Amino acid sequence: MGRTGGIGRMGGIGWIVLAELFVYSLPAVPALPASRALHAQDFHSTSAELVVLPVVVTDKHGGFVTDLPQDAFTVYDNGRQVPIDLFSNEDTPVTVGLAIDASGSMGPKLGEVIAASMSFVRLSNPQDEFFAIRFNDDVQPVTAASGDVRLGDADAVRHALMSIRTEGRTALYDGLMDALDRLANGSRPRKVLILISDGGDNASHATREAVLARARRSNASIYTVGILDPGDPDSNPGLLKSLARDTGGERFLPQSAGPMLTACERIAREIRAGYTIAYAPPDRDGAFHRVRVEVKPGAGRQVQIRTRPGYFAAGQSAQR
Repeated sequence: MGRTGGIGRMGGIGWIVLAELFVYSLPAVPALPASRALHAQDFHSTSAELVVLPVVVTDKHGGFVTDLPQDAFTVYDNGRQVPIDLFSNEDTPVTVGLAIDASGSMGPKLGEVIAASMSFVRLSNPQDEFFAIRFNDDVQPVTAASGDVRLGDADAVRHALMSIRTEGRTALYDGLMDALDRLANGSRPRKVLILISDGGDNASHATREAVLARARRSNASIYTVGILDPGDPDSNPGLLKSLARDTGGERFLPQSAGPMLTACERIAREIRAGYTIAYAPPDRDGAFHRVRVEVKPGAGRQVQIRTRPGYFAAGQSAQR
């Protein structure tokens, strides 16, 4: 399993973790009082007008650190400190997309993929919006659309996943483009995409470069689960790493059914244990903005943080 994303280390009084983030910007709104502690419904109603940052904090053993207060975090946008308008360490519902490689070579592994996916469902927030697609020679939805299924309806999810049949080639890039479009239409402020594939492509119209650019411009955190066959020349673990690194997700490379199930459980727990921070973007210039977050965890604590490494602001195109 490979861990990716912007990561920093800290320990002792006064130590600070710095991380660069890649986030999605929408029109600004007036700042709310900094002392206000916000809940999931506040993000649902107002975050469409804010930059929303999902942030994961772990200790030196990989356990999730969930008890940090808002004043432990400081956010900088292109070097300028910005006020945190919304903050939550609650289990905020998200829009979740699952993109499954259903090419012919995945046939012997499909049962393991479905079992691991259902393990993710079991540990997720029941109010999460959910959709699934499968890709082989083409791309087809497994569920009707994002928002049509909640992860609390495990029977509906299981029925949808059991309808998948494996055959043909691999249109991975086309599948990712479709999934990112569907995520953008979800109603939850946080977006998560889980890709289960070997990273290879031999049937898409879209290109690798277009997919990576689309992912970087999205507000989705992408988690990739690579099921690699050492003898397959189309396998591309590098793409899986890039997608996770550039969006603040994580790449997993399980070698068998057990680690695959563990990877999906880890993703579910990470989504539920993370922080959600939002702020009004200082500029609407269409340009790329680097964001830095500083975290002061308190005396004697050593932690790591991960989130996205930058964002493209809304507004006029940078090419004007």
